Amino acid sequence: MTGLSPMMTQYMETKKQYSDCILFYRLGDFYEMFFDDAITVSKELELTLTGKECGLEERAPMCGVPYHAVEGYLSRLVQKGYKVAIAEQMEDPKLAKGLVKREVIRVVTPGTITSAQALDETKNNYLMAIVYESDCLGLSVADSTTGDFMVTEVTSERALLDEINKFSPSEIICNDAFSMSGIDLDEIENRYHFSKSTLDKRFFQEDGCRKILREHFKTASLEGLGLADYTCGVIAAGALLQYLYETQKCTLDHMTQITPYVTGNFMVLDSSTRRNLELLETMREKQKRGSLLWVLDKTHTAMGARLLRTWIEQPLIDREQILGRQAAIEELNLNYISREELGEYLNPVYDLERLIGRISYKTANPRDLLAFNQSLAMIPPIKTLLGEFTCDNLKKLESELDTLEDLHDLISRAIVDEPPLTVREGGIIREGFSEEADRLSSAKTEGKSWLADLEAKEREKTGIKNLRVKFNKVFGYYFEVTNSFKNMVPDYFIRKQTLTNAERYTTDELKNLEDVILGAEDRLFSLEYELFCQVRDTVAAEVVRIQKTARAVAAIDVYVSLSTVAMRNNYVKPAINEKGLIQIRGGRHPVVEKMLRDDLFVANDTLLDNGKNRVSIITGPNMAGKSTYMRQTALIVLMAQIGSFVPADQANIGICDRIFTRVGASDDLASGQSTFMVEMTEVANILRNATKKSLLILDEIGRGTSTFDGLSIA
Repeated sequence: MTGLSPMMTQYMETKKQYSDCILFYRLGDFYEMFFDDAITVSKELELTLTGKECGLEERAPMCGVPYHAVEGYLSRLVQKGYKVAIAEQMEDPKLAKGLVKREVIRVVTPGTITSAQALDETKNNYLMAIVYESDCLGLSVADSTTGDFMVTEVTSERALLDEINKFSPSEIICNDAFSMSGIDLDEIENRYHFSKSTLDKRFFQEDGCRKILREHFKTASLEGLGLADYTCGVIAAGALLQYLYETQKCTLDHMTQITPYVTGNFMVLDSSTRRNLELLETMREKQKRGSLLWVLDKTHTAMGARLLRTWIEQPLIDREQILGRQAAIEELNLNYISREELGEYLNPVYDLERLIGRISYKTANPRDLLAFNQSLAMIPPIKTLLGEFTCDNLKKLESELDTLEDLHDLISRAIVDEPPLTVREGGIIREGFSEEADRLSSAKTEGKSWLADLEAKEREKTGIKNLRVKFNKVFGYYFEVTNSFKNMVPDYFIRKQTLTNAERYTTDELKNLEDVILGAEDRLFSLEYELFCQVRDTVAAEVVRIQKTARAVAAIDVYVSLSTVAMRNNYVKPAINEKGLIQIRGGRHPVVEKMLRDDLFVANDTLLDNGKNRVSIITGPNMAGKSTYMRQTALIVLMAQIGSFVPADQANIGICDRIFTRVGASDDLASGQSTFMVEMTEVANILRNATKKSLLILDEIGRGTSTFDGLSIA
């Protein structure tokens, strides 16, 4: 566009580089949008659309949001699937010569947003990269707010969908080959509302991916990261890391490790099983209340809530790990007072994982540091209490807790008790932390008394009774002496101005005082900002210690939660076997019994083994509780493999590698599948993937078909 004003030319050049984003362009106290961006944002956020003279015949459409409230607007746009590039002023407009320099400081996308307002603190916000290469699918998942970073490989579309179901990413990035692989994510995209984009080939160059991983983790080879066997996974992880670097434009220091995992290390739960068993939300209302998570979640911290969700989504299949978790819960059950005390200490702990993420991104404000410090104050008593316990898992967590007293001391000395939200307007640094800041603060508040003292001193010294200190914007501070006392003015007074009936003077001491007083506020604000940034950077440098402690706190919180639930609901510790035996006496449905009043739930027994009791066929009239009983069995098995105690009088649970469910009649008319077709597809999946260690729950297969068709299916 020719004829544009210089500022709009600068805007258009920036917009050209970020054409797939809405551009938030900083002008003074507002972020402004122009042209099509303005029209889009005004509709989506219901903002008033105005116009701006830009050198063209017509005014450019324009709308804006205040810079101090930008996070709320950002989160609303990102939740609607938009990407937003934020162009910030890179120099002080007062000092700039000509146009103020502006640069894009970050690009916010659904998978990279860090705003606390936009995120559910009990859920991870995952970004997923998928790479398709010669029949292998490389997968990498990261939560940029907590630093979690994982990589794996799968070989089938079904396994890929299972992983997407497990992580529920808010954004997926993939290569061209995946877009042409024939794998259809539309159905799952509609369910989870993630945004999907195909990135340029340069993100997926193997050499570049290996290089960025080595550089980021400061290692000579990928073998040291455990990635030697993940050729395709390495490309996914490298592409994801490059994408984060390009959008966040910072060092990502809080992403301190990458965890390769094998999908077979945990019980596999496909999408229909998660849905039918209502693990995280109910089928109809999509609410937490009424789910297994709702029953088990008595966590005190956001970190604990996220970890518990992960445990439910990834039950263990290793007997020793399950027994280790059981031992921790059992010891907490036996030490009721200590457990309750742990809960009291966990209550004030904020989200350390996301706080250190914001600190690393340099977006943390003074109140974030204060919340971080309040959390650190709770670590020493938690560590002391844990020292009383003897089981391996709790002892290990106690050893991993770093009290971080050096950081707690630094923040306590540096930051005031009630700091402002903004970082550039002063009032952050505690008195006594910096001599220079104290001096400037004194200058700002005590300047008038200093001037009065100087006036009194000079009056006494010179004998000029009507000597006055005065101020104007042109000359600053000066001594005013009337003509009648002019002959008493000492040599060290320097003339500034002559008036009809008086003379104006200055002295070296008054000049120094003037410099201190007039520059004090500006210098104080910039010094406080520098000191705050130094404190924030010192904390960020200890990210590895902090993350280790945060993970330990999260695990302690989950154990306390599971122990509390077990004691309140009269759960028992199940025996764990590897013989394929599932024996439950007096079993109860964990959710249904909580929804009923007055202990109305009737307990049931279950016996399944690899012999005569391999299959149980449940019959009875409608509303007799058949589906409840079947789900109950699956949930008790799943809870046992989380390491939790279970709702029963007695239980002996054989480890299952998968739980398959086909419960109830539902169609999928949107994708042209009848109830019968959905049933047949799901049963085909079960038959294809089930092993001798799998638990199958089949309910109402072939309902509505003729008698002989039903018998054939059976």
